[in-house]
Amino acid sequence: MIATHAPHRCCCNRRRLLCTGIWTWVIFSMMAAGGYPFEPPSPTGPVRALRVGMLAHDVDGLWSGESKEEGPDLCIEVIFNRPLFHLLTATAYPEAGVSLNTQGDTSKMYGGFLLRWEPESSFFFSTGLGLALHDGQRHSDSANRKALGSRVLFRIPIEIGYAVNYHHRIMLAFAHASNAGLASPNEGLDTLGLVYEYRY
Repeated sequence: MIATHAPHRCCCNRRRLLCTGIWTWVIFSMMAAGGYPFEPPSPTGPVRALRVGMLAHDVDGLWSGESKEEGPDLCIEVIFNRPLFHLLTATAYPEAGVSLNTQGDTSKMYGGFLLRWEPESSFFFSTGLGLALHDGQRHSDSANRKALGSRVLFRIPIEIGYAVNYHHRIMLAFAHASNAGLASPNEGLDTLGLVYEYRY
């Protein structure tokens, strides 16, 4: 039994390590970016941007490995206009959102910070860290539901986007949610899809 599952576990661990390595490499490779070309006055209200997107739910073969649940998910997010900190040329802003599964599987509400690099082009990169509260299964023997281990999960977004102009942006958005091994089981959920952002 151990010999049967050991190669599968090793493959999953290598995949997660590769995803972590790519994420770290992208972050540091973007740190050398300069200023952003669109220069209207910054928004003065409490909201910096509103976002809506459609995401594939529990995507197979990414950070969390095997897929069990179905989608898609509808996500709605708000980015608040309050800088938290700066990391070289990047700025972190608070964000909050909800991801609603359209098939009755796991939905989430989440909050944290989004750290964005905006180089001297129309392309930008974002990542961050936060917490997600979900309505899925903590423990499950079902082949169609993930066992997430704890009610509150860590959430890591990774986004690559294109600014059509100052106000309108589109991005490929990935998000990983899991308990980071602090509880058992820890199957995790990955989402991947397109998000539209309107910046004030």
